Amino acid sequence: MTDRFAALARACAVGAPEASSDFDLNPDFRPENVKTRDAGVLVAFMETARGLDLILTMRSSALKHHPGQIAFPGGKVDPGDDGVIGAALREAHEEVGLDPANVEVLGTLPYHETVTSFHVTPVVARVRAPFELRPEPGEVAEAFLVPFEHVMNPANYIVEGREFRGRMRRYFTVPYGPYYIWGATARMLRVLADRMQ
Repeated sequence: MTDRFAALARACAVGAPEASSDFDLNPDFRPENVKTRDAGVLVAFMETARGLDLILTMRSSALKHHPGQIAFPGGKVDPGDDGVIGAALREAHEEVGLDPANVEVLGTLPYHETVTSFHVTPVVARVRAPFELRPEPGEVAEAFLVPFEHVMNPANYIVEGREFRGRMRRYFTVPYGPYYIWGATARMLRVLADRMQ
């Protein structure tokens, strides 16, 4: 497993290509003069009995924004956070019970601009020791694991589309079992998967 963590760290250290965005496949959807906010998400990999797994969450259906969608633990940068890394670690602790002391940050990827006006920085990390996922009921309907091999294989990614605000919008997906991983989460994972090749 150590080799995979080293490879993830190298992928984060690759020269800085442009940031990804919800508008990569839909440039005509990009609004003008939008004020963006910073956010951090934790792309955390953990060693389990079956191998290396990625921690993902299903957002609560009661949430105002993106209810029921698959997401990384994370959120907007609050005033007390130590930047995007601090926000990602704090949110992962709140959302799934991951102690920041149990996390080794391997690096960050270029930010991803979302249709909801966030600059989201993926913080790639190693969970030092297995822990029990404890979803926070107000925000997280479920926390689950996806195999490293699945999300790091570009062949598993599909571009799909649906009507959005009267126009067809295209997006990346990387389905896994009953979980429909799509949109910003799939796009950020695809960036990492491409860097791992």
